[in-house]
Amino acid sequence: MTAVFAALRAHERPPLVFWLASGGGLIAVLTFLVTTGVVRGALTLSDLYLLVAVVLCGLGYAEGGVLARALGGARTICWALVIALPVTLPITLVTLPQRAGTHSWAAFGYLTVISMFLGFFAWYAGLAKGGIAQVGQIQLAQPVLTLIWSALLLGEPVTSASIGAAVVVLGCVVLTQRARQGLRVSFHHNDGSLVAVSARSSTRTPEA
Repeated sequence: MTAVFAALRAHERPPLVFWLASGGGLIAVLTFLVTTGVVRGALTLSDLYLLVAVVLCGLGYAEGGVLARALGGARTICWALVIALPVTLPITLVTLPQRAGTHSWAAFGYLTVISMFLGFFAWYAGLAKGGIAQVGQIQLAQPVLTLIWSALLLGEPVTSASIGAAVVVLGCVVLTQRARQGLRVSFHHNDGSLVAVSARSSTRTPEA
């Protein structure tokens, strides 16, 4: 979804090889989930919520990457959190658990400060500099990393099917990164005039 919104909102034009590799990685993950029995039963309202979250997340990444070209990664996530605070704070207070252990609060603190705040300094900066569509495909590696950490930290078994899917996904990620980035157009003010910047040719063309 991030690549789709990068094309729609950031005017990026990745080549066909990029889209094929991205689709291949997605199909590999979905096939693994279905064939291993992780996904079973009928679709529920929770599944719909998850689908909506995926779409909104992709849109948020694309918009954040565009803003980070002008604001930088750190200021982009800081402003996003400030603007969202009137909504997120009441929800947090209402859903706050009555009791939670030390490990739970430690995990909550890590996710809040490291994963969802400081991590986005680098994430948005990377999207802005490397191209939203291309850098965004690194997310395909997240299931692989989850597999590794679940084995190391939780002692969960790693099956041959998991390893096979991980190899395919990593191969697709490599292909997306090696695919030549197409035209990406962004707009900046230069001495009061609006110019279009092409990532392929690194030339600047004044806009009327």
